[in-house]
Amino acid sequence: MRHVYECPLRWSDMDSFGHVNNVIFLRYLEEARIDFMFRLARQADSGAFTGGSVVARHEIDYLRPLVHRHTPVTVELWVAKVGGASVTVAYEVKDPEQVYVRAATVVVPYDLQAGRPRRITEEERRFLAHYQDDTAGSGTA
Repeated sequence: MRHVYECPLRWSDMDSFGHVNNVIFLRYLEEARIDFMFRLARQADSGAFTGGSVVARHEIDYLRPLVHRHTPVTVELWVAKVGGASVTVAYEVKDPEQVYVRAATVVVPYDLQAGRPRRITEEERRFLAHYQDDTAGSGTA
């Protein structure tokens, strides 16, 4: 299953070439990931990722320019891989008829009090399993 996040575009997202700046796409991915890992996990009464997490890696393929408009762009997010101490989240930033970006982020659970990475808990694995999609690949082309 994929998590779908409708992300509004802001006028300030555009660059001097008239399309959404490449750096802004990282913000779109972040908004979708935060919605997934915090809002959605809490709604599922899961304690997943309450202790913190950090981004270890981003990988992005820019496929076509996205121009500002008033309708949101869709960010689809799914779990591509779960390791012992990391999870790879994959994304497509898209409209029904085209994909603008394919991306993947490696997220590492982090113990904020101890100041170090930690292993993924069983509760986190259960939550992530609902969104795992091995058939979709890593998210990048």
